[in-house]
Amino acid sequence: MYAGVFSSAYGLETIGLRYFNVFGPRQDPDGPYTAVIPLFAKALLEGKPATINGDGSHSRDFTYVDNAVQANLLALFAENPEAINQIYNVACGQQTSLLELYNIIAAALNRSPDQKIIFGPERQGDVKHSLADISKAARLLGYEVEVEVAEGLGRTMRWFNGGLARAQK
Repeated sequence: MYAGVFSSAYGLETIGLRYFNVFGPRQDPDGPYTAVIPLFAKALLEGKPATINGDGSHSRDFTYVDNAVQANLLALFAENPEAINQIYNVACGQQTSLLELYNIIAAALNRSPDQKIIFGPERQGDVKHSLADISKAARLLGYEVEVEVAEGLGRTMRWFNGGLARAQK
């Protein structure tokens, strides 16, 4: 809304980007705002149980960091006048349930997906399913998903696998 006001009042050209669950190497599994992917990776690498809130069917639209970088660059250098003063979703445009996510991460780390999972209570107010419509970003910015979720998870887990081994030395 502020960007819209500044655009109207001062002629400032803006583009808003709404990121959906960006992930990639170097995410801190011990930070105060840690996302689910580094938490699952850490649990699997340490042989500890992972916690999933709810039954694991909740789904999200995850996107690899390279896709977010691409969207930033496209927004920065947008020349299409119709693209200016708009808001765009940045994601892969596919849903992945938490159980699917856990299984993909386990496979990428060569760990058994049968490792213990603790199913906790659902988080109050949590959205059951989230899926981004990226068609506007594709149409007006030229955004294309360069790295699908499974490929991005593979890249990320290679980093986590090496990073945890280095930290334990």
